[in-house]
Amino acid sequence: MVSRVFKKLYIYLTLLFLYAPIIVLIVFSFNDSKSRGKWTGFSLRWYKDLFSNDSILKALYYTVAIALLSAIISTIIGTIAAIGIHGMNGIGKKVILNLNYLPVLNPDIVTAVSLMTLFKFIGIEFGFSTMLLSHITFCIPYVILSILPKLKQMNKHLAEAAMDLGATPMYALRKVVIPEIMPGIFTGALIAFTLSIDDFVISFFNKGAGVTNLSIEVYSMARLGINPVINALSSLMFVGSLALLLFINKRNDKNVKKKGRVI
Repeated sequence: MVSRVFKKLYIYLTLLFLYAPIIVLIVFSFNDSKSRGKWTGFSLRWYKDLFSNDSILKALYYTVAIALLSAIISTIIGTIAAIGIHGMNGIGKKVILNLNYLPVLNPDIVTAVSLMTLFKFIGIEFGFSTMLLSHITFCIPYVILSILPKLKQMNKHLAEAAMDLGATPMYALRKVVIPEIMPGIFTGALIAFTLSIDDFVISFFNKGAGVTNLSIEVYSMARLGINPVINALSSLMFVGSLALLLFINKRNDKNVKKKGRVI
């Protein structure tokens, strides 16, 4: 009994340690004063300032646009690559997997400088395209790593059985393989989207004039002193992430219940 109480207390203290800063940030996003340590009254002024700030709205536009495009493109490329890697055998597969691990283990600064050097060497003008290409590049390995476990769990004879029954390889891929690994594809797309929104280092080195994202914009604002507008922006991003997480969990629960009824 005592052991159970201590386990619960440990969990609660850990959760408090993790989420107390976020709770404080959300509370002070409604503070009427610029003070970060003194409550002077409830106000929505910082949210009003946020939605009237052209630079933040522009950064939000580029952030969402690049995140969506990079998530979609990297998911398509990563899915095809994961299926190809799964079908390989021998030392070639090990070499490709290790090459895929490198960008994940590599420090962001190395990837950022490498991409910047490559874009300069090729002669691509820095801007929206270079930032998008850099985000796609560092998201693809995470998508592959999200899909490969689902491919390993899948019955390898399903596609063969479909083709034995007359399905073409492409039809078997669309109707058999893709539905089986869809949770991994969805997870990879979500990870790519989140990584793109969160990224700072790679974006900073590969952005162009007039193109920025929220992480760079927040960094620029923080250099001049913490503006409560950042608290409002961070609060909205946290609420948005929480809503997305709840939606995904609810969707997964429905899928599990649906499969349970089918079985």
